[in-house]
Amino acid sequence: MERVLGDRKAVLVLLGPAMLVYTLVMMIPVLVSLGYSLFDGNAITGFSYVGVDNLTRLWGDEQVHQSLVFTIKYALVLTTTQVALGYGLALLYVFVLKRASSLIRTLLFFPIVLPTVAVALMFQKFFEIAPNTGPVNEMLLALGSEPMDFFGSGMSAFWVIILMDLWRSAGFYAVLLYTGLVDIPEDVMESARMEGAGTFQMIRHIIIPLSMPVLLSSLIFSINGTLKVFDSIVALTNGGPGTETAPLTLYMFRTSFSYGDYGYGASIALLLTILSLLFTIFVFRSARRDVTEA
Repeated sequence: MERVLGDRKAVLVLLGPAMLVYTLVMMIPVLVSLGYSLFDGNAITGFSYVGVDNLTRLWGDEQVHQSLVFTIKYALVLTTTQVALGYGLALLYVFVLKRASSLIRTLLFFPIVLPTVAVALMFQKFFEIAPNTGPVNEMLLALGSEPMDFFGSGMSAFWVIILMDLWRSAGFYAVLLYTGLVDIPEDVMESARMEGAGTFQMIRHIIIPLSMPVLLSSLIFSINGTLKVFDSIVALTNGGPGTETAPLTLYMFRTSFSYGDYGYGASIALLLTILSLLFTIFVFRSARRDVTEA
């Protein structure tokens, strides 16, 4: 293996095709999008060079501010809840259910393979108030409360979105984190038990540090996915009521393809890219600091 990795020609043959595909599929579109941010117009009306006007325009756009706040709030809340719940389920699989967890893992993983539109329609029916009363409002009526229009305000719609995406993703992150927990050596756990370590001490000082690589990967995977959320919100609320639940991705899509302003849409995409990069760097540095302190 060392001989192969030390041969530049072998490395080029092995990595060359993958790097070529990555460059064509990822890097070139990124550079083209970056170039679009310096122009105004679209393919039909033509393009005119405006320099950094599109970038400076972001600072004064109230819709960008609203979408940015919503995107960050959504990403932080959903990342925290889905990784925390997934980690709790993974602990349950490994240390409580053990071999009996196969069926439960499969059932909880199943929602992630369902079509997003189908899941959104199901949650619309669950929280419906008109023309038919959904199960949630039926429960409120049974408890003596007034039915609630969950999609009539931005705050309640936000929590319905969180609930839907948490239901879809928690099983996936549970399986992802489960793969890291099963690799923890059993002799390490047994030694800790013999030393008198309690459950919480083992989780804090042994399980979490040893599962940190997969936990870190889950956090990065989650934060980047939630910052770029699009399909679930379009299917459930379409950014409504008004634009209160419109993330940056939806505003970028509408700007580019509904309003035909490719340059400004590319500028919003650049803002989203920088945001994802900053969050990823923050997670990496925080994890490195925790490891150093430990």
